[in-house]
Amino acid sequence: MNLTIKIFIALILGAVIGLGMHFYTPALFEPVDTYFFSPLGTIFLNLIKMLVVPIVFFSITLGTASLGDPKKLGRIGGKALLFFLVTTTIAITLAMGFTYLFEPGNAGIDTSGASYEAQEAPSVVDTFTSIIPTNPIQAMVEGNMLQIITFSIFIGFALSILGEKVEAVYRVLEQGNNLMLFLVNVIMKFAPYGAFGLLASAMGSLGLNGAKAMLSYMLVILLVLSIHAIFTYGTAVAVIGKQNPFQFFKAFLPAMAVAFSTSSSSSTLPVSMKVAQEKLHVPKPISSFIQPLGATINMDGTAIMQGVATIFIAQVYQTDLSFSQLVMVVLTAVLASIGTAGVPGVGLIMLAMVLNQVSLPVEGIALIIGVDRILDMTRTAVNITGDAACAVIVSQTEKRYADANA
Repeated sequence: MNLTIKIFIALILGAVIGLGMHFYTPALFEPVDTYFFSPLGTIFLNLIKMLVVPIVFFSITLGTASLGDPKKLGRIGGKALLFFLVTTTIAITLAMGFTYLFEPGNAGIDTSGASYEAQEAPSVVDTFTSIIPTNPIQAMVEGNMLQIITFSIFIGFALSILGEKVEAVYRVLEQGNNLMLFLVNVIMKFAPYGAFGLLASAMGSLGLNGAKAMLSYMLVILLVLSIHAIFTYGTAVAVIGKQNPFQFFKAFLPAMAVAFSTSSSSSTLPVSMKVAQEKLHVPKPISSFIQPLGATINMDGTAIMQGVATIFIAQVYQTDLSFSQLVMVVLTAVLASIGTAGVPGVGLIMLAMVLNQVSLPVEGIALIIGVDRILDMTRTAVNITGDAACAVIVSQTEKRYADANA
């Protein structure tokens, strides 16, 4: 039985056992969750998180160094950024359009008990000015991915320019990267157990009460996530990447399953890079550069949640948004997705930023927070799929560029 099947069986078992205990043995669920489900999931998450910072540093540095020519680096980076911006704009536009079409917020939801304490989100200016780390070691300790990526690009660029003078350093980094990838293979053997613990804990805690109250909201988000993944990514992979989209999604399923269980793009990064390189045949330098970059700045699933949630909250509070406010929602959500860390739950902080921009009550977040964990799982799977699609597309365009200039 391959790993993908094991993970999906574990997810199904986790959901069934978690819901079963929530409804039939609620008194038993708390101690079982405290001493079994949660520790099982936490151990798996921590094992993967342990590798994230070194893998990002090694892969981005080696990817930048392997690209060699600064023009090639700029060309690949430009293509990736263009893809991320275009797909994120499409994602949030689809989200807002379908929310207006189905009007999930016009179902007479009670807002009297809604209260949510907003956390301060970084401004767009702060996001861009803090990209360059004043202390790279501190950035690694804190897991500040934008700063780690920037530092890694500088190191990789220096390695490519200095060449043979720093060949020993390059070999050490390459050996470090091989070491991390070996550990990924070891840790992934534990993935089905971790996925089981995470989903059993989530479903046992939430049950279906919150889901029933927010069913329309959930269905709109799931619909838009599916449409965006299948049609936007599928079309891009088929037309530009010259790959069969069905084979693309089938090959990438193991990484999507891990993303679903962890709700973290960054934590899934070691697995998604491994799948892209081995099953989607993306060259290692391109995968090592684009996927860590995408895990930090490409958050289409999160942008979809922000688009649907903003219009949903406006409908619940019977507030009409002007065209300029809708444009502001698109711009803010796209820019916010660039600064969104690839960790569980951060989308709610970014949503508070979007709501503030269009003068909607931040308390509305309390209406959706109960079901956000389930949706967070799904949108994380979409986030990492977009990164892989970008890697496939850039790989194919670079191949055509090389053939044309041969």
